[in-house]
Amino acid sequence: MGRTQGDWLDSSRLTIIVGHGGSGKTEFSVNLALALADCGRPSTLADLDVVNPYFRSRERSDLLKEHGVTLIATSQACVDADLPSMPAELNGLIQTEARYGVLDIGGGSSGARVLARYRPKLQETSCRVWLVINPKRPLTRDAESACRELRAIEARMGLKIEGLVHNSHLCDETTAQDIREGAEVAKEVERMTGIPVICHVAEQRLAAELQDLEEPVFAVELYMKKPWEMNG
Repeated sequence: MGRTQGDWLDSSRLTIIVGHGGSGKTEFSVNLALALADCGRPSTLADLDVVNPYFRSRERSDLLKEHGVTLIATSQACVDADLPSMPAELNGLIQTEARYGVLDIGGGSSGARVLARYRPKLQETSCRVWLVINPKRPLTRDAESACRELRAIEARMGLKIEGLVHNSHLCDETTAQDIREGAEVAKEVERMTGIPVICHVAEQRLAAELQDLEEPVFAVELYMKKPWEMNG
């Protein structure tokens, strides 16, 4: 029998989520923070994406607040800086043992540079780093490409990636078959790197069809919509 969601959901106090643009890592980060809060873990979502101006978790601040999730966000004015300033609250999150945190780091290897300055503090606490892989995007369309992206991100942030989150998606057009095909790519990355696949991400409407996969299926709602869809 494969692992269940309960085996990994809250096994570390801090979860750093990295991934290339279009991987769906912000969607996963929002859903993970909500899931932690819903199972009784006081949680904070740190929106540290300094690369992508769209699909920012701050756009769902009301939803997060409703579920008791605290939001920390970078200033949009600092996005273009060579070394963007990070919110002062981030140090508090890293050092506060009583609070769970999800750190959404955007922009692949470029965005991962923001973590380098926090490496010593992160290494002293309960922290895990997960890479979101979407084989439906060019930068991780196959295992070899995904491995190159993985190593580039590790080199930039100075931390080792410990888990793979498989998130094959084509927005509203995603099918169960898309996810099954992507799962094969993710498993090949696992074989090539020794880094385990933690879960397969799927919309609620598809999750029931994928329960035969070896790893847990993390069922999500799609909260991060395009700007013109926000009122739809």
